[in-house]
Amino acid sequence: MLELQAKNKLVGDKEAQTIDENYCKALEYGLVKYLFGTYKIKYHVHGLDHEPVEIDFTPPYKRISLLSALEEALGKEDKFPLASELTTDEANKFFDNLCKKHHVECTHPRTTDRLIDKLVGHFIEPHCLNPTFICDHPQIMSPLAKYHRSIPGLTERFELFVCYKELCNAYTELNDPLVQREMFELQAKNKLVGDEEAQTIDENYCKALEYGLPPTGGWGIGIDRLTMILTNSNNIKVSYLLLI
Repeated sequence: MLELQAKNKLVGDKEAQTIDENYCKALEYGLVKYLFGTYKIKYHVHGLDHEPVEIDFTPPYKRISLLSALEEALGKEDKFPLASELTTDEANKFFDNLCKKHHVECTHPRTTDRLIDKLVGHFIEPHCLNPTFICDHPQIMSPLAKYHRSIPGLTERFELFVCYKELCNAYTELNDPLVQREMFELQAKNKLVGDEEAQTIDENYCKALEYGLPPTGGWGIGIDRLTMILTNSNNIKVSYLLLI
């Protein structure tokens, strides 16, 4: 949303905001700097009996586009289908074959969104030790996120990964009732074939969108995971106690 505001400012909107890096990232790197006096900290990710890893919170954070990064990680040996074609049977077969080829396990149902998610977990997330923004998720993986303004099939969404785990999830809210219903219908189909995490059609939500939803963005952070990293704890229950 701040990037959109910055674009508006460039074309003459004096009330639009610029991209405030401190606003986007201060919670992570500002807090680390405040607590430790440095941007680099040690964390025993595998337990106190193993060597710690060093996490570097020095800004700016790395940004990667999900599908482009995945294609690059695979050496561009196979040309990925267009993001706008990910709902096709051909796309499903393509990613199904990729998982088989690289021995990436994915239980049934082997829907395209689940296959891509498993590939990302295998090829991208293990390299996200330092803070990394994974951006531009496909629509089929983000049913509540607004479609990308320039790339069909993608969304305006990012996840922040730190120490191989998702720490933040944020996106522009989808406020088009027709597109939202289409995404719910796609989710419902996945649920029928056994995807327990897929959503059903929320008629009340679709009806509410028909009345109107102003441009909205959502941002969430896993305070428990952040606390675990900052306190060098491997037990999430301990992090809860420290939060209290």
